[in-house]
Amino acid sequence: MNILLAEDDPNFGIVLRDYLELHDYNVTLCKDGCLGITAFRKGKYDLCILDVMMPEKDGFTLAREIKKLNPEAPIIFLTAKAMKEDMLEGFRIGADDYITKPFDSEVLLCKIKAVLNRKAPLQAEQKEQTRFTIGRYTFESNLRMLAINGTEVRLSPKEVELLKMLCLHLNDVLPRDQALEKIWHEDTYFTARSMDVYIAKLRKNLKQDPSVEIINIHGRGYRLCVHNSVMI
Repeated sequence: MNILLAEDDPNFGIVLRDYLELHDYNVTLCKDGCLGITAFRKGKYDLCILDVMMPEKDGFTLAREIKKLNPEAPIIFLTAKAMKEDMLEGFRIGADDYITKPFDSEVLLCKIKAVLNRKAPLQAEQKEQTRFTIGRYTFESNLRMLAINGTEVRLSPKEVELLKMLCLHLNDVLPRDQALEKIWHEDTYFTARSMDVYIAKLRKNLKQDPSVEIINIHGRGYRLCVHNSVMI
């Protein structure tokens, strides 16, 4: 199991990391929230343990950004603050647990196992889908291949990621900011223009089936639609 640990106290962070690694967890230690979100974007983590009070980016802000990228990411907050308002804020963000320092290391281990055990059945059900049917098209994301009537088109990595996100939101809106954060890792004017270019490429690759359409939802994002019938 891979754990992202964001903790600004270097001594405590190292001790906690080493303790968790002794119990067979792979731990990535980050000293602030900015490094934490960078690590989360680059890796795959089964659990995030976040200190609330950190420089550059606090734990609550980091958790919101993590949830934006992956709403199912399990999070445990660590804090020296025991105020009710802070605990409620943590749970509102989507925390699975909230632990006040100082704490018993064995209690933390039990809480980690409990969170991971709760998430395990859901993760098993949500095995990554790699094959999609889009109208008359077959899209295989692991092969980067889009096919129709025996004709195959090899897509670029960004085209694959974008089309896959659209497929997972089929007939629903894919929020622009969500796609930009997931694929381009930032939401700026330039990345937004880049995304528009890739949408145009996908429309071109999907034009052989008139029932398939990528619609621009103004101010929100894009919607991949497969119409049941097409007027000719």
